[in-house]
Amino acid sequence: MHVPMAPGRLPLLGHTLRMLRQRYRFTAVLRKSGDIVRVDLGTMRTYFLTNPQLVHEMLVKKGGSFRKGALFDKFQPVFGNGLATSNGTFHRRQRRMVRPAFHTERIALYARAMSRAAADLTATWRPGQVRVLEEDTQALAVTIVGEALFSTGIGERAVEEVRRSIFTVLKQGMVRALSPSFVEKLPLRGNREFDAAVGRLRSIVLDVVRGWREEGVDRGDLLSTLLLAQDSDTGAGMSDEQVHDEVMTLLVGGIETTALALAWTFHELARHPEVEKRVHAEVDEVLGGRAPTFADTGNLVYLNRVVDEVLRMYPVWFLMRRTLAPVELGGVTLPEGAEVIFSPHALHHDPASFEQPHRFDPDRWSPERAASIPPGAFIPFGAGSRGCVGNLFARTEIVITAATIASRWRLVPVAGEPVRVRFTSAAYPSRMLMTAVPRS
Repeated sequence: MHVPMAPGRLPLLGHTLRMLRQRYRFTAVLRKSGDIVRVDLGTMRTYFLTNPQLVHEMLVKKGGSFRKGALFDKFQPVFGNGLATSNGTFHRRQRRMVRPAFHTERIALYARAMSRAAADLTATWRPGQVRVLEEDTQALAVTIVGEALFSTGIGERAVEEVRRSIFTVLKQGMVRALSPSFVEKLPLRGNREFDAAVGRLRSIVLDVVRGWREEGVDRGDLLSTLLLAQDSDTGAGMSDEQVHDEVMTLLVGGIETTALALAWTFHELARHPEVEKRVHAEVDEVLGGRAPTFADTGNLVYLNRVVDEVLRMYPVWFLMRRTLAPVELGGVTLPEGAEVIFSPHALHHDPASFEQPHRFDPDRWSPERAASIPPGAFIPFGAGSRGCVGNLFARTEIVITAATIASRWRLVPVAGEPVRVRFTSAAYPSRMLMTAVPRS
């Protein structure tokens, strides 16, 4: 199946989506087939990278030779021309303008809202109450991102609409992205729900943007930063449409990853009591009973290792890029317009990079052990010029909210209710039922 210095070929015919969801077998076969494997997804010819160093070369060293691939084209109705889907000069311009929203000084301010939101959520819990944890963490992520983005009265209406619509967009958007183009034109319930949710979000976000323009006051939120941003070369700001696209990118990118990572964190703590004890001891020592701040995140060393391990074990399933011209990778020349797939999930579970990759082991992120992990093997937020611009915000949110909850509560799995991974765009739990137990 594999010829040295040339792509292997693995044809996938027929029910592509169903077969791809058999993720472990699929990616294991690919890894055995070579560093670059040709995969025919119906009529689409793609090249699957299984080697982390080649992924690093593509994302970092040769990032300018690639644009976002077919998967992101399908998300154009959601993101418009935001950072997730834009390319070339326009993408670089937008990235420069968005980056100030995530400077450490701003993150420190957002951290207060993160801690407060987590405390408000857990204040509604009762001892012995069974919680559907992923629903709690999703609601928490919406609150945090919504408050960081919008701080006006109309912004509160926007947050309510985000709560109503965003998970329909995430779920149905991924189904649409992995389906043939004609499917999105069919009168299916999922299509109607997706289109309606995107339309509602678009309307409320543009209302907020126009309202801000009329007031013209910097309220210290992400939206203010976007609206005040100016291109360093031309001095021009963003149009309402551009701001809308970046807000949608931040909403979709800022809610799903953090919500799921937080849920899986407490799932793994419950499965590993010795890890949970170490987290509790560290949280108690660092915080001393007070609310965490941004300054505390660097001192929560072991909790950061737990978060890294969760991000390793439960990343997105796969991502795509498209070549802008013929590109050489690993001795193979990929033609212009080639669709290239890589799987963070497969890379994060590669035994060549991680000893016992299916074992939850936060200590693999100790400095001496982490130093041996090759570039490209751990990419929870991407890498290179297309890496997530909000990665510090996301990491801070996960650590702050986990510390806030762990300082007050333990979460215990409900017996007889096993949790399984369901992949859509990311690693969703099947249903995570956990009992809230106050810490003495």
